[in-house]
Amino acid sequence: MKASLLYRIASVLLLLFAIGHTLGFRQTNPEWGVSSLIDSMRSIHFDAQGFNRTYWDFFSAFGLFFSVFLLFAAVLAWELGGLPAEIFARRTGWALAICFAAVTALCWRYAFTTPIVFATMITMCLMAAAWLSAKKPA
Repeated sequence: MKASLLYRIASVLLLLFAIGHTLGFRQTNPEWGVSSLIDSMRSIHFDAQGFNRTYWDFFSAFGLFFSVFLLFAAVLAWELGGLPAEIFARRTGWALAICFAAVTALCWRYAFTTPIVFATMITMCLMAAAWLSAKKPA
């Protein structure tokens, strides 16, 4: 398999991960019993460096930050997949792969099945693509 195809697969997975994360990270299920906690996060206001905010605002902002970075990673992986083999950005590919290895570890520690599966598949594609792109073309 070629590195370019693996980068393109990772890009599509990253895009799907970004969409799923953006649509789902603020969803709750009444069975979880966290309604009062969520209500508190949304209703208790405080001053944060001159801005009136809630903890829900912070939670939403950091979740959306992650969605933006997933979209950036999708674009970066797509671009890496479009580079000719002789000029692959090897360090950039490895940096992206290592970054997603860390995301995968965090998912295993703090998340659940869907993000674990996406992060693991993305990491595997990026690691294999970085390894293949590090090989000198014949």
